Parts: sequence; C-alpha cells; structure tokens
Amino acid sequence: MPRAFIALGSNLGNREKNIMEAVERMKRRGIKILKMSGIIETEPYGYTKQDKFLNAACLVETELNPRELLDALLEIERDMGRERKIRWGPRNIDLDLIFYEDLVIREEGLIIPHPDAHNRAFVMGPIAEIDPDYQHPVLKKSAGEIYRTLS
Repeated sequence: MPRAFIALGSNLGNREKNIMEAVERMKRRGIKILKMSGIIETEPYGYTKQDKFLNAACLVETELNPRELLDALLEIERDMGRERKIRWGPRNIDLDLIFYEDLVIREEGLIIPHPDAHNRAFVMGPIAEIDPDYQHPVLKKSAGEIYRTLS
C-alpha cells in the first residue's frame, strides 16, 4: 500500500488537541498512521503577526491515490472549521500532503512533493525524525540532510 508524509500544524485554540483530532479523523477515513513525530512549537512562517504554531508530521499508509488523499485532508480541515482568510495566516488546523511515495506530480491543485517543504524546518524536522533517510524525489537528498541545512 502507498505511503505518504503529511505535515500537521495549528496555532488557534487548543493546538495539541486540534492536531490529535486531525489524526483521529484521518484514521476514521482509513488512513493508517504508521509513525508520528513529536509535536514541536515553532514561530509563524510568512505572515508573522500571529501566535506560535505546534507542528508535527506523520507517515501514513493509504489506499487513496494522491488526489483523493489531498481531498480527504482538505475535507478534514473544512470539517474542523478551518478558515482561509490570510495566506499563511492563523489556522486551527493545517494538513499538508508533503510526499507520496517517490512521486513527482505537477497538476492543477496538486503538487507533490510540496513545493516549499525543503525550505521549512517545521516540516522537514518532524519528517527527519520519522525517517531521516527518506529521499526527496526531486532534490535527491535525505530528509535528514535537508533538515540539517535548515537548522
């Protein structure tokens, strides 16, 4: 069954509860959580006039194809009340599909690997914690190598 990395973030409300609720909602959709990183607190990215985030990542196994998985993540965000008002703005939950196997996809509304993952320590750190040897399919560098350049 295909595996994917999903990044999770929250900076509104009970941040840890929001992340764990999103994980439970993924499980209820048949997305198997194989490993989850620890939860870290990070400074906001992009729009900085907001509270700090809690971030994590998980390695999942799923029968969903990349588009279906992305749609499921977006639906979980909507069901949890996510509002998209400001780019990189505050959010109660953020679920990003970062990697799906070693696929490289560039389609309308679906880009894998996530185009900015390699620039974000709050994404690559948790992924490197789960699997430091995972190879970025475009950069051909390990998650651990990428994270070390960011930290």
